[in-house]
Amino acid sequence: VDIVPSGGGSVQPGESLRLSCVASGLRLDYFAIGWFRQAPGKEREGIVCIGSSDSTAFYAESVKGRFTISRDDAKNSWYLQMNSLKPEDTAVYYCAADSSDSNCYSDYFEEGLVDFTSWGQGTQVTVSS
Repeated sequence: VDIVPSGGGSVQPGESLRLSCVASGLRLDYFAIGWFRQAPGKEREGIVCIGSSDSTAFYAESVKGRFTISRDDAKNSWYLQMNSLKPEDTAVYYCAADSSDSNCYSDYFEEGLVDFTSWGQGTQVTVSS
């Protein structure tokens, strides 16, 4: 399995970015997908996740209302639309896929204490004026 992210960069507060991930070697519609991030000096946190089969998305409070996850199973791809970005959103962002929905909806997801099956390399997002 190979997961390739794209779309990171540097923006000013209030601006938007869209992250993308494309997977090969798996059939995405069978997988839960999510996004994690790790800010400098902080632990990894889970910020958004959606299970397989048109499930309900879970959003961490820190991004709720600003970030939107979407998936295109036909393209084996998923996306994170990030609006109204804040300096505290600065982090390395990771996309991940998991063969079970349970980690996605785990009480430990938001703390980043779940181990998804497959991970992409991180992509840097910097929000600064």
